[in-house]
Amino acid sequence: MIRRCTASDLDTIFEIINDAAKAYRGVIPGDRWHEPYMPSEALVREIEDGVIFWGLEQEGRLLGVMGIQDRGDVTLIRHAYVRTGFQKQGIGTRLLLYLENLTHKPILVGTWKDARWAISFYQRNGYILVPDEEKDGLLRKYWSIPERQVETSVVLANQKWAAAQPGHAPHA
Repeated sequence: MIRRCTASDLDTIFEIINDAAKAYRGVIPGDRWHEPYMPSEALVREIEDGVIFWGLEQEGRLLGVMGIQDRGDVTLIRHAYVRTGFQKQGIGTRLLLYLENLTHKPILVGTWKDARWAISFYQRNGYILVPDEEKDGLLRKYWSIPERQVETSVVLANQKWAAAQPGHAPHA
């Protein structure tokens, strides 16, 4: 079952994010990695900034979480993580499809440039890489992230966003 997470899920969301984010260690720039990957205070700030977490629950246990954030003219998919022992079972795809149905706006996703598995996940689900000459502006406009993270990230967009861009050609 997919459900909206509540305040009582905060510790579990923290646990899932930091478990799954271990995959970034040694992949993303060393100056961007820290332990835990997302401190609890940062998680609380994200929620206060409008990220709404949804989770896939099985037998009373959250197995994966994904956030959605309204940013005016677009919707962002934020913090998509599945417990390490439950990855590659379709949980992320189910969450993504569910969240896509919660908005009629174009959807953008930001992730690390070197997280090839994350980029591939979104591409398999119909997202396209935004050209480098556009991604920095999008990251600065819609996300509140350090400049170093802007430099080392990519943005992917759904077809609705791509279709709205004049002369936009998809990039694989």
